[in-house]
Amino acid sequence: MSQRRKLYPPIEPYDHGMLDVGDGHSLYWERVGTPGAKPAVMLHGGPGSGCSPQHRQQWNPELYDVLLFDQRGCGRSTPFASLEDNTTWHLVADIERLRTMCGHDQWQVFGGSWGSTLALSYAEAHPGRVTELILRGIFLCEQSELDWLYAYGASELYPEEWERFVAHAAERGAGDLLTTYIALLDDSDPEVRKAAASAWNRWEGVTVTLLPEEDTIERMADGDNAVATARIETHYFRHKCWLEPGQLLRDGVRLRGIPGVIVQGRHDCCTPPSAAWVLKKVWPEVVLQIVPDGGHLFTEPGITDGLVRATDRFAGAAP
Repeated sequence: MSQRRKLYPPIEPYDHGMLDVGDGHSLYWERVGTPGAKPAVMLHGGPGSGCSPQHRQQWNPELYDVLLFDQRGCGRSTPFASLEDNTTWHLVADIERLRTMCGHDQWQVFGGSWGSTLALSYAEAHPGRVTELILRGIFLCEQSELDWLYAYGASELYPEEWERFVAHAAERGAGDLLTTYIALLDDSDPEVRKAAASAWNRWEGVTVTLLPEEDTIERMADGDNAVATARIETHYFRHKCWLEPGQLLRDGVRLRGIPGVIVQGRHDCCTPPSAAWVLKKVWPEVVLQIVPDGGHLFTEPGITDGLVRATDRFAGAAP
């Protein structure tokens, strides 16, 4: 078996700035790699997180010109944590504005977790603008996937953490978990909002880490962006990401002819492999790679290997 690929060395952007996309929103963007090389765009997860320096390292900088950006309300974009005019379709339009800003006719679209949802939404709306799709941890925003995380499924694998997650909501009284957490995150008391965000994000942190990574879980739960991440995520989930039931699979025919790779962890507890499996059925061109010892995060060795090999492959580099 060949040695697993690792992330490319750390790299700084060669350009960065803010783009006014209307509706009072300005997006932080950065470009890494070689100007004029193969264009790509990276769509981060969440919804509500943002880009990190490690995200830049998934492409060979000599072969790619990669745009990374923080989605509406996220990271360095302004206004921070805003829910106004912040929907899937606003983000799809933003990606087109960014493509025009860069002067690209087409580009590779790369996204993981929520980023895969957004990548599919964009590709199905603008298939002629996409040269390839590289996706990780497929999330179609179906009710069954939300139920897996917030009703029954992941709860059976992490019962002690589930009990902790539910107990925090129970302090507000009986009711739907998502609705209860939304109320807590909108509370007038900042300490109530902070505690709810910590509980919400900790549960997600538990489900995305295949092996115990308390540092990662704590960073997600109590980092500077914790309240924003939780508010934006619950906002999107409350509205089913502004997607009709089955929409991404129904419109999968629009992906025909677009080459793609899905790198999916076999033991991904956040976005289980079933979504990737059904997506493959409506998009025969895609190569589905199920990593036997993989979970959800792009930093896991098997997931990193699959993603870096995919970006190399589409740039014509040796496998």
